[in-house]
Amino acid sequence: MAKPAETRTAGRKAPAKPARSAAETEKIRAALAARRDELRAEYDQTLSEITELQRDRLTDSAGDDQADTGTKTFEREQEISLANSILERITQVERALERLDKGSYGWCERCGNPIPVERLAAFPSATLCVTCKQLEERR
Repeated sequence: MAKPAETRTAGRKAPAKPARSAAETEKIRAALAARRDELRAEYDQTLSEITELQRDRLTDSAGDDQADTGTKTFEREQEISLANSILERITQVERALERLDKGSYGWCERCGNPIPVERLAAFPSATLCVTCKQLEERR
């Protein structure tokens, strides 16, 4: 029985990367592009809500007490935080599309091992295998 070819990555042996079929690559690309488009729509909606909150704050602030002002400020900050989070997720998906184009999608950026299909199904823009992600989170 022949052993699979191996390549060296950062001093570790990693299995050679099997070729992904064009159909598989296009299916992944379509799913990632759809997710990116969903996130962009969500981001646009969040920006609209931020604009509306700011407009309301300017027109409805007469007679507000400190609690009302604080609530409006908190809501605006929450929306801004949400928008930033969505923007980060868009960036992650775009990075995944770039890795797909380069042929490195589905492979851990740290150790070079394949990222399990289940992890990619749950988190398509994953760049690390489970082991490396756990190590990163412990730091």
